[in-house]
Amino acid sequence: MKSILLIHPPVTKPCEPPAGLAKLAWTLNAQGIDCRVYDASIDGILGLLHRPIAAEDTWSRRALAGRAANIDSLRALDLYRNRDRYKRAVMDTNRVLHMAGLEFDAALSLSNYGSPTLSPVRSADLVRAAEQFESDPFHSIFSKTLAGLFDQREPDIVGLSINFMSQALCAFAMIGFIRKQLPRAAIVCGGGLVTSWMNIPNLGSPFGGLIDEMVCGPGENRLIEMCTGRKGIRTAVTGYDYSWDTMDRYLSPMRVLPYSTSRGCYWKKCAFCPETAEDAPYLTGAPQAMVDDLRQVAAQTTAGLVHFLDNALSPRLLGHLIDHPPDLPWYGFARVTRHLTDPDFVSGLKTSGCVMLKLGVESGDQAVLDALSKGIDIGTVSKALKTIHGAGIATYVYLLFGTPAENEKSAGRTLAFTLAHASSIDFLNLAIFNLPAYGREAHGLETIDFYDGDLSLYREFTHPQGWSRDRVRRFLSKVFKRPAAIKAILNNDPPFFTSNHSPFFNLQPIRPHICRCRD
Repeated sequence: MKSILLIHPPVTKPCEPPAGLAKLAWTLNAQGIDCRVYDASIDGILGLLHRPIAAEDTWSRRALAGRAANIDSLRALDLYRNRDRYKRAVMDTNRVLHMAGLEFDAALSLSNYGSPTLSPVRSADLVRAAEQFESDPFHSIFSKTLAGLFDQREPDIVGLSINFMSQALCAFAMIGFIRKQLPRAAIVCGGGLVTSWMNIPNLGSPFGGLIDEMVCGPGENRLIEMCTGRKGIRTAVTGYDYSWDTMDRYLSPMRVLPYSTSRGCYWKKCAFCPETAEDAPYLTGAPQAMVDDLRQVAAQTTAGLVHFLDNALSPRLLGHLIDHPPDLPWYGFARVTRHLTDPDFVSGLKTSGCVMLKLGVESGDQAVLDALSKGIDIGTVSKALKTIHGAGIATYVYLLFGTPAENEKSAGRTLAFTLAHASSIDFLNLAIFNLPAYGREAHGLETIDFYDGDLSLYREFTHPQGWSRDRVRRFLSKVFKRPAAIKAILNNDPPFFTSNHSPFFNLQPIRPHICRCRD
């Protein structure tokens, strides 16, 4: 039986451990496979934050002088009771990381990594990152840790989970290092970004010689087969192993437990959605089994907050959480359904521990929502926002501008809707639409390259109503963001950490649960 080392590359937000690798670790360990996990992102970010750095300006000197105190304060809940102190601690911490990146000509932040010479949407640049791995800003950190892991025992397989564009360049730098140190090891890559790459038509094999295999979608079965030779192993949706990390290194005031009760999306009808384009199946388990497993993992990790990672928590599961709460504060994404307009239902969510719901409203214009196949009614959204906020649950609302169905008038309706419900919206995420390059909806639009690269997942398009990206940007900056009520909401958003830190501003003790089990 072969051994495996799973790696989470930089850069992702350093606030919680990677759930994907915890899921893989549990599944592989259950099959008796020797599996180790290395979160190179948190390791690398903390390593750079503590390295010696020269400062020449007042802000940088202040940030360096207070970096240890700021890092400690981000791990204490008291900081989150004062937004101004919180923002200063985050911005100063990010300043230190930014300065550390400048030494390597890299644009580093707490949520992103960029290079002026290498692009993560060009396979040739990723290969170059692997060839020049010593120039990566995290090299001195991951090389030392990996050398120690290899000295303990050399893995037969090294798996890298690449989910975001911000991880791609560093992931390939690590691949270059591993290929040099362990030329006989098999290197396997998976994760959300890799899955999207593998759905690019006629991509071919741009990483031959570097990567032995890329896995599309969930990787448990393929990794079990590679390690044991056994095929067709049935794996469960439940099960997470976070024992490889204490969780105390992350920049959050308590241990956060990322947990998913499903794969895919139970709705899976929204236009332009990757779940729809990639036709990923929806998989979930019995709600009681989910809650039982969640409680067990929470007890093992002594977590203080559950982050549900589901694309959307189903009404069925939400109802089960009301009757059988996890006994921990929790938050996650939910579709706006009639359930969220029911005061008793929403009050039950609050009592079960819900501190925040993320809601993909997208538009305040019903015609746009219908064109996007969102399956929600703007009147229902209105009632839901008032009901959720009235119950003491924070609302994190996502709006999307510049879709093919939108024009300036419909964007104005979104502004009017937002203003009318500003008192019920705690956080706002404003995004400009990116057209998926290979979705069926792109076929009816005139398109041009969005990025110059064979791995680009989006295309620029000529808007059928002239509502171009430039016009959308001007509307957002000069019109949408100007009202005081909206400025106040946008000012609430935690810099860099955004929705991952937002629940900490709404944490309160959970009231004792009174069972209201349904017959």
